[in-house]
Amino acid sequence: MKLLSDALVSNDDFFVEQIQLTAIVFDNTDDVTVWATTFRDDDDHFFHLGLPFQALDTLLRVAGDRAETLAEEVADALATTEQWPCLLEYTSEESPPVALPGVALKLAVTFPADADEADDPQPHNIFYLEGIYARLAP
Repeated sequence: MKLLSDALVSNDDFFVEQIQLTAIVFDNTDDVTVWATTFRDDDDHFFHLGLPFQALDTLLRVAGDRAETLAEEVADALATTEQWPCLLEYTSEESPPVALPGVALKLAVTFPADADEADDPQPHNIFYLEGIYARLAP
């Protein structure tokens, strides 16, 4: 599996579709990181996605028939976790990756904080969520 950052042509915001969530990482702040894959340029690509907790709630609602179960898992983890960060993985046969059917995500590219602007830094494989869009069937 390739890194999504290696497939970028420019540093402009862009859209991804055919998304599958493989993990959710959160702590006791408003920030969440999602590990995900997307199919792009005839290959699977892995990426990290930073987003506010409220946007995670929206993503979970569009997870098809798993939406309710995922929301309960996150709520249970929030209520019972004693050590932060909390990691919920979806990479096994019992808990497979979570497909987001009919969804496109607009992502913003991020760069290392210590990068010198003159060095033309490589983007991180960590993106920030700019928006969640529903694909309308023709």
